[in-house]
Amino acid sequence: MDRNFYISSPDGRVHVIFMLKNGVPYYAVRYSDKDILAASKLGFIFKEGAPLNQNLFIASSKYDSFDQTWTQPWGEVKEIRNQYNELRIDLEEAAAAHRKMTIVFRVYNDGLGFRYELPKQEHISDFEIMDEETEFSLTGDHTAWWIPAYQKERYEYLYHKTPLSSIAKSFHAVHTPLTMKATNGVYLSIHEANLKDYSSMALMPLHSNKLKADLFPWSDGVKVKGSTPFQTPWRTIQIAENPGDFITNYLILNLNEPNQLGDVSWIKPGKYIGIWWGMHLGKYTWGSGPKHGATTENAKRYIDFAAKYGIPMVLFEGWNQGWDGDWGEHGEQFKFTIPYEDFDIQEVASYAAKKGVKIIGHHETSSAIKNYEEQMEAAFAFYKKLGIHAVKTGYVGHDPAIKRYDAQGNVIGLEWHHGQYMVNHYRKVVETAARYQIMLDVHEPIKDTGERRTYPNMMTREGARGQEYNAWSQEGGNPPEHTTILPYTRMLAGPFDYTPGIVDLLFEEYGPKNRVKSTLAKELALYVVLYSPLQMLADLPENYEKNLPALQFLLDVPVDWQDTKVLNGEIGEYITIVRKDRNSDDWYLGSITNENGRMFDISFSFLDPYKKYVAEIYADGVGADWVYHPLSLAIDRVLVDHNTILQLRLANGGGQAMRIRPAYEHEVNLASQFPS
Repeated sequence: MDRNFYISSPDGRVHVIFMLKNGVPYYAVRYSDKDILAASKLGFIFKEGAPLNQNLFIASSKYDSFDQTWTQPWGEVKEIRNQYNELRIDLEEAAAAHRKMTIVFRVYNDGLGFRYELPKQEHISDFEIMDEETEFSLTGDHTAWWIPAYQKERYEYLYHKTPLSSIAKSFHAVHTPLTMKATNGVYLSIHEANLKDYSSMALMPLHSNKLKADLFPWSDGVKVKGSTPFQTPWRTIQIAENPGDFITNYLILNLNEPNQLGDVSWIKPGKYIGIWWGMHLGKYTWGSGPKHGATTENAKRYIDFAAKYGIPMVLFEGWNQGWDGDWGEHGEQFKFTIPYEDFDIQEVASYAAKKGVKIIGHHETSSAIKNYEEQMEAAFAFYKKLGIHAVKTGYVGHDPAIKRYDAQGNVIGLEWHHGQYMVNHYRKVVETAARYQIMLDVHEPIKDTGERRTYPNMMTREGARGQEYNAWSQEGGNPPEHTTILPYTRMLAGPFDYTPGIVDLLFEEYGPKNRVKSTLAKELALYVVLYSPLQMLADLPENYEKNLPALQFLLDVPVDWQDTKVLNGEIGEYITIVRKDRNSDDWYLGSITNENGRMFDISFSFLDPYKKYVAEIYADGVGADWVYHPLSLAIDRVLVDHNTILQLRLANGGGQAMRIRPAYEHEVNLASQFPS
């Protein structure tokens, strides 16, 4: 019998309809008076047994609601409200097996999440999923910002902006988050939450503006291997009236489980420097030899620089044996506790401790997972003994690159970075690191789906095309629009270690054919726009010493926030964000643009109405232009308050950064010294 069930968000604007049509489950979504999704199919196809997508009846249903505010130990905002209405639909086969499946919907004011649950039952014990039939039947040929899935460089591609129909014609599955502007003017983003013991979901475009879940397979073709009871990740649909609302949408975090680590006082967000950029420029090498970057002497120089300027952490890569030769293809040669002869890690750790500087360790695996897992416990224990509480991991390797072995040590398959095998590995690393009180910065990662709520030591990750492409990419690096797309796409998943802060934008000594395609003011503004709780000052120390005015903003800007507000923005065009420091009354503003210059009138109504502030402004200077005059920087101070409206001028490829601090009494009394 056909039956419909309805559930709405707490504010009544998001509506979900669950439908059972001739035994087949569907759902649809409306937002206010606009259709978001037409009837979209649900279900599974198994390797053994009939599909679980037809001949079903509703055994029971249950409505519930929830409203609670929780505190992030660190983040882009301190307090998050988790408010939703929930509908559980218990389905059962009418056939003899009477297999059971539950679909759970949680509907928020700014979107929804839904997942499948397979309870413990007689006729489904161990299973292999060949396909998840979840559909997203969109209501028009929406404009989409996307990167292709199933490519050798994982997520590290420039974004395309095309209609959905163009993706379908290219036969590309696309990664999530997939952000779209609907033909009815509403903005949508499809992603997933709490990805564990399952395959990562890409989206395959079908006919008639329809997208379908496309799970990365194991090397044997199976998508997911499991046993009951079993829960899938949440499939998420975030809805916004303007793109800036996405950035303050915390639905994905809310769909993850609360902190499982207990006391997390040892987790400390912060900034760091390192020899990373020098390696990408070719000044240093990861491997041993005359230009080896990770030497005891060089480490002490970086530690001295960090101590001098109050930078809390230093990252060293290439210190451990295994980097010589073609390390990208031979990750099995890495030794995670044995240093090169020119790097005395005990002495470096002791020296850093005396200087009050923390070290970030490094585990590059080159996707040799067996080698890493065999050494992982010892490697984390080694770092903990040295007083190291943060580690950057890496998984360089063209996809599908992951060798999987049987019990006898024989290779039995090559796996994707995004399949169930690696999803489980990445989660194992997070859990193991937590036992040793170690924070993680993961490069070549599985995409972020909000795990940081459950495991707050999972701090940040790559998972997009970052700054390093500006150092050596033969296609010319990242265009100015790239960083104006990221906040509305990749950044909706979670923190991103983009490694901003290059002040020598041209680096002609090392890469005469490459450069950073932005202005200096824009590089500073990225510290506010692109959120990461571990934020790198990526340039060489000597370049910062030559540009102390720009360095001052990088030293001032925090990485842990009380609040975040988006003042304006259009995807791929521009964005202006303000964030309030969690540990002071300071606010920080970052505004960036693409290739085109802009002028904005910005209201300071977010400020405390009973205080005066000084805005320390780092703006594009006279004649600034990302092509011709990228280093032109103007620094100014202006007295502002709750009623102030300032005009921001952004050059072509430019930006503006601002520290807004409470004014001292003498500054208020001498207000005439400030320009109006």
